[in-house]
Amino acid sequence: MENKEYIESGILELYVYGLLSESENDEVNAMANKNPEIKSEIIAIEKAIINLSSSFSPFISHSQFEKIKAKLELKHGNVISMKTGSSWTTYMGWAASIVLLIGIGYQYSKVTESKNHIVTIEKEKSKLQEAVVDLETKNKETETVLNVVRDETNTVVALGGQAAAPTAKAKIYWNRQTQVVYVDASGLPEPPEGKEYQIWSLKLVPQLTPTSIGTLANFKDNRSKVFAVEKTGDAEAFGITLEPAGGSASPTMEQLYTLGKV
Repeated sequence: MENKEYIESGILELYVYGLLSESENDEVNAMANKNPEIKSEIIAIEKAIINLSSSFSPFISHSQFEKIKAKLELKHGNVISMKTGSSWTTYMGWAASIVLLIGIGYQYSKVTESKNHIVTIEKEKSKLQEAVVDLETKNKETETVLNVVRDETNTVVALGGQAAAPTAKAKIYWNRQTQVVYVDASGLPEPPEGKEYQIWSLKLVPQLTPTSIGTLANFKDNRSKVFAVEKTGDAEAFGITLEPAGGSASPTMEQLYTLGKV
């Protein structure tokens, strides 16, 4: 914290009036020893309070004067000379000092309250921004899904469950012109940890020839479960197998979840 901010925080006034905790007093003492500007400000505050008291009480008792003088000499070695006077005017002076202290304390609490309010507003703003980004992401995903489903140029291939997962199902949206392929995997169970679904473009004649066109990574995080995979131009069928994360060079037929002819 800069010296100016530290001085304007109000903590030095509370220090002079003895309202800080022991640890806070130690902190102020350490700051004063390191920074002559802060030490000078403490002395100025003490002088101001004494001058304010003097304006209401030009005279204080000798014993009171000696006590105040001793305390100030311990801290700074410089004392403002004061004349002794009646106890009534002395009490008036200290009463004025107390009023000043209350005012300083009130201002300090209001500053702290304002800072806390600003922090709360910033947190709420951050949450709102996150919500907006999340909503935009959902809208983009929804728009992508709708465009894929509504594209009449797409060939839709239904993939049925196989021995490894009889209840599994999926759909392939394949644009023969652009060769773009989307997979609707909403009918597939969530893969176990360390596993991923791999999509295969299949040639059936003259013999079965599988070609990988990608894996469905981040399956759990994809809310729509519609995935874009690699392009293909000559598929006669599509299949989905469960493979180790990152995919395999060839399909694990024992883990064939769905299969469908074009």
